[in-house]
Amino acid sequence: MQNFKNKILCGDCIEMLNGVDEPVADLIFADPPFNIGYEYDKYKDTLKSEKYITWTRDWMGACVNALKPHGSFYIAIGDDYAHHIRLIGEQLGLTLRNWIIWHYTFGQQTKTMFARSHTHIFYFVKDKADHVFNDHAVRVPSDRQLVYADKRANPRGKMPDDVWNTFSRVCGTFKEREGWHPCQMPELLLGRIVSVSSNRGDLVLDPFNGSGTTVAAAYQLERDYCGIDISSNYVENSRKRLEKLAQERQNLQKDGEILDMRQRIELKRFYFEVRKDVSEILRRKSLLEIFTKLYNIRLNEERKFDPQEVATALQGILD
Repeated sequence: MQNFKNKILCGDCIEMLNGVDEPVADLIFADPPFNIGYEYDKYKDTLKSEKYITWTRDWMGACVNALKPHGSFYIAIGDDYAHHIRLIGEQLGLTLRNWIIWHYTFGQQTKTMFARSHTHIFYFVKDKADHVFNDHAVRVPSDRQLVYADKRANPRGKMPDDVWNTFSRVCGTFKEREGWHPCQMPELLLGRIVSVSSNRGDLVLDPFNGSGTTVAAAYQLERDYCGIDISSNYVENSRKRLEKLAQERQNLQKDGEILDMRQRIELKRFYFEVRKDVSEILRRKSLLEIFTKLYNIRLNEERKFDPQEVATALQGILD
């Protein structure tokens, strides 16, 4: 049987995942080609509609075959085939928990229609009564907490909406941009999905590994990972991306930083989700205390950070 744990594999995900003897993945995130003409290394993104739908049914079925009974399955897709994903998921026995809209800035500009600035993300589970959902990992402060100091506010924060407008598309000028792949998901968006729908030590699988964002997020959040791609070039570059992260983790340990790699990416994600300028957080004592309290809730660890430690770490990460 193929070893999937902490691997980036070159091959056809349908063949590989249909070949497993027993389910291997606790969480699957798939960002397949949208069939809109992107120029990939080894895949032509211009199939006839019927062939694309058949292929979609095949790879989704293979993923379900590899997903554990308590597993979650997220799929990102464009407008043209979103309804097919929804129906195929139902046919495969999956339960849809959320139909998420990822709304982003820097959408593709148009001249004869409204500019498209969103992607659909389907959140399925195999078992509607038995699945991982770490609500503490995604809660954000409410306006009652941040603006009105209302004592009726839930001290643990509120759940985010199903329209995600915090995460920008990864543009060419962004620091995290990998220039060797035509499209790339943001690490912080994947961080939200990995944190809420898996636990440390679980295996997160991406059947269309591409630029390697899913495995990068899983690695930083102390999950096992597996990425599959038909392009040997993308596989090699993704492995190099993981090697850089491994070196960064070693440097953090060596330098005795306040936060480890997991705590750093969670702090960065929390900061962007709170949507307050760092100078305001540091200037207002009450805001920093709320920020620190909810950040500790997110980490869900015995070790609690105090406001000064969080302030120092926040400045270091965002410098």
